[in-house]
Amino acid sequence: MNTLFNDVFMAVQPVLLQAISTMLMAFLVWVANTARIRYGIEIEKGLRDGLHSAAMSGVRAALSRGLSGVELNDAVIDHVIKSTPDAIARLNPARDVLETIIEGKLKEVVDGVSVRSVDVAGLRATPTVRR
Repeated sequence: MNTLFNDVFMAVQPVLLQAISTMLMAFLVWVANTARIRYGIEIEKGLRDGLHSAAMSGVRAALSRGLSGVELNDAVIDHVIKSTPDAIARLNPARDVLETIIEGKLKEVVDGVSVRSVDVAGLRATPTVRR
């Protein structure tokens, strides 16, 4: 009985080792891919947060200089590109995406502007009506 088991084991051993090695490699590939996706998403989140922060500071600076309309838009985009070159290079946002981010940041800042209110749809400054 012992010799029969030994003979069967010796015959099956190469196939068994190959199967175990294939499963181990598949597991390692899965772990590496999961880590790459997880850390890639975290890096992308940091870049995206930096882009949004730069857009907010650019909007505030442009409004404090009294810019409006296309001038405001161009100034903020220029600020974002200069202050977050890594995010721009990695995320490669289109100009209309940056304009949409700027519009959102303008909407966030609107209540904090004391001298003028901002017509976000037209990206132009208009006189403030005090409430």
